[in-house]
Amino acid sequence: MKNFLLTGPPRVGKTTIVRAVISRLKDKCAGFYTEEIKESDERVGFKLSTIANKSCVLSHKDIRGHFHVGKYGVSLECIEEVGVPAIKQGIKAGKIIVIDEIGKMETLSRPFRLSVLDALNSRSLVIGTMLFKRQPFCDKIRARKDVEVIEVTEENRDKIQDIIIQKLQQ
Repeated sequence: MKNFLLTGPPRVGKTTIVRAVISRLKDKCAGFYTEEIKESDERVGFKLSTIANKSCVLSHKDIRGHFHVGKYGVSLECIEEVGVPAIKQGIKAGKIIVIDEIGKMETLSRPFRLSVLDALNSRSLVIGTMLFKRQPFCDKIRARKDVEVIEVTEENRDKIQDIIIQKLQQ
């Protein structure tokens, strides 16, 4: 197994685990993670940050346009101009590819979906997070024989970081 995807309900700790893995493996990783944007303790959107320190606003309640998930407008430009190149550069460099997250917002982008498949099909190891609920693209990924889906719960989240590190180093 070379592709490890964490899933679980929102706010269970998937991104926290991914960021801990990145901090331990540092230069061996490429790709991106997402973070909440908050104003006065209210979540108003999400930021996409690459491991190479580029970032953009992935979604925000103030974004107007064609693409929306819930109350958030989604920036496909952010995904396609920052997230996708981070994945592609990581594959080319033979690094561990970090994709946080394969979710409703990100999968609106066809180039993103194709880059995820490229990463999963590449020789690179992949660590990522994926939508917990059923969704056609995510369901296809779950069905792959080269993907291990790990459900994160409040009970196991503190142990998963070490399990992932072990799997990636084997």
